[in-house]
Amino acid sequence: MDENGKKSFPILMVLPPVIFAAIAGLFLGGMYRDDPDALPSTRVGRIAPALEAAPLPPLPPIAEDQLTQGKITLVNYWASWCAPCRVEHPQLVQLQSEGYDIVGVNYKDTPDKALRFLEELGDPYVAVGTDRSGRTAINWGVYGVPETFVVDGNGDVILRFAGPVTESILENRIRPAIEAASGK
Repeated sequence: MDENGKKSFPILMVLPPVIFAAIAGLFLGGMYRDDPDALPSTRVGRIAPALEAAPLPPLPPIAEDQLTQGKITLVNYWASWCAPCRVEHPQLVQLQSEGYDIVGVNYKDTPDKALRFLEELGDPYVAVGTDRSGRTAINWGVYGVPETFVVDGNGDVILRFAGPVTESILENRIRPAIEAASGK
């Protein structure tokens, strides 16, 4: 009670629910962002960097002009030790069966493990290179594997997607980027 004999309402009783409501509001707002999985990329809308990856014999190597041959190409960074790379692999095989060119860049892996991975799951790539040091990935702005880039026939990056290409991502992100790159 205060000095006039009335019950007082201590501010400390109101403070915890107000703080909780503010934090809950921040979380709720974060859940409804346009694209919560999007990571910023300086490559989108610009010419793709060179794919300086060593050959992975006996697979076809990445040609110097691989991304500027007038055909939409997907560039996929992957590794045999990467569990999400296994998750996305069926979608890459599906795209390859539809006639899309996919270039694989094996990231910080050993050649024998990379080849076993492709023997086991299938090889969706028209060309493969290995980036044992991670230098090419750095030039592309790769955060980690898997990451997939859609590159138009002129060598411009249309989309960068970090994470596994699931069926939903394929339909809602990759295919629309391919259509945009083809001018449809």
